Amino acid sequence: MVQTGWTAQRWTAVFIEQAEMFRKAVADADPAAAVPTRPGWTVQDLVVHVARFLETSTAYLRTGSRNPMQPPAPQTGLSPLEYLDLQLTAAAEILTAVPGNRPVWTFSPSAPDLAWVWHRRIAHETTLRRFDAQTVVRQLVATDADLCADGVDEVLTTIVAAKLDGDVPSTVSGTAVVRPTDVPESWLISLVAGEVPEVRAAAPGEDGDAQVIGEAELVYFWLWNRMNLKEMTGDRRVLDVLQVGRGH
Repeated sequence: MVQTGWTAQRWTAVFIEQAEMFRKAVADADPAAAVPTRPGWTVQDLVVHVARFLETSTAYLRTGSRNPMQPPAPQTGLSPLEYLDLQLTAAAEILTAVPGNRPVWTFSPSAPDLAWVWHRRIAHETTLRRFDAQTVVRQLVATDADLCADGVDEVLTTIVAAKLDGDVPSTVSGTAVVRPTDVPESWLISLVAGEVPEVRAAAPGEDGDAQVIGEAELVYFWLWNRMNLKEMTGDRRVLDVLQVGRGH
């Protein structure tokens, strides 16, 4: 990681904070309302997605499985909000109880098989979905720049590799410098077709085949295809690899 200073406890605190805001937003929204940032989804779809994501991801922390598992069977007999509340409570308990250095299967070829990878993923998925929910009720709040910088780091060091290892392999090779303007961190990611991307801190003044520059919040949500970002230059194919949020 380029980003430092984060722990399982800190990601758990982020999850609890973001989950509270998400829960309030979806409670205030019409369940049938469209989600502007996720075409084709309703608020009810968003609620079920988050609950399902939490149930699936926390299963690794709860069991310590060293192998990928099948998702649990869908819940029956609960309303979407009841299902969500059950999973929010369970996630807070599990995240708090499991140490970040516990060995467990993770989802990216560039990530260590340690529990903190799940703590981080759960914190940022909840942040992203809080953003989605707040766009519905038009009560969007700013996201802390340090949290956004950690989210940028997660995308570049973990999510891009998972994306390329999954259903969307890429033949693109090249480099990109990602340089938020309001935090000290910056990154250079090197893409080679068929290989796990390499990521390191970008040197001052260093350029790549593509550049992404802007406030950390804009860069973070641009990577997840939630915000527009004007300060992008260079190889569009490289930029397309970095933007992991299409369809997510």
